[in-house]
Amino acid sequence: MTRGEIIAERFREWQEQLTGVEICAVSKTMPPEDVNAVIAAGARHIGENRVQELLEKLPHLQTGPQIHLIGRLQVNKVKYLPGKVDLIQSVDRAELVREIEKRFGGANLTARVLLQVSPAGEPQKGGAAPEELFALAQECAECPHVQVEGLMAVMPAAEDVQSLRPYFRRMRNLYEELGRANLPGVKMEILSMGMSGDCRIAAEEGANMVRIGRGIFGARQ
Repeated sequence: MTRGEIIAERFREWQEQLTGVEICAVSKTMPPEDVNAVIAAGARHIGENRVQELLEKLPHLQTGPQIHLIGRLQVNKVKYLPGKVDLIQSVDRAELVREIEKRFGGANLTARVLLQVSPAGEPQKGGAAPEELFALAQECAECPHVQVEGLMAVMPAAEDVQSLRPYFRRMRNLYEELGRANLPGVKMEILSMGMSGDCRIAAEEGANMVRIGRGIFGARQ
């Protein structure tokens, strides 16, 4: 089998295992031909971590899937995103919200975003603390060019992935609580949590989107 065929087969295997869950294929460091292989296999969501890498790849990718920015986003990189991404998954602070409003508003566009939460309080991974989430959502509600569509989380590393269940459940609870708040411009439709090693548990605990990189493309070089 060619590398492209292997990538396509892995993607279809994940689809069979994760019925009813959207897969965001995380293509960090992978060349455009690998990304195009998973697009051809039916991937509807492609996730990139770095703005510069995303911009370099975009002209070489097949059209069709939604492009997600999933990595920690620096404020000075927001200006490159209007018209380039369909969803920003990593919005975690008010300063970033205001810059997104400024840049997308200036382009007469609306940014679709997820609010990133750190359920285990790991600042190095990005994400608002759970107790800061409602204030962050209120900040977004005041920005007419920012549309919140759900939550995203990166879980702590764990030898036993079963130990992550309380964190996944906490995210599900936050997702439901924020949905009940009925803030303008804030809806809870996407709960993005779980990666290659823990996505099955994430799905069991309520994730409707998972981010899979290694499990589709193999180890990064």
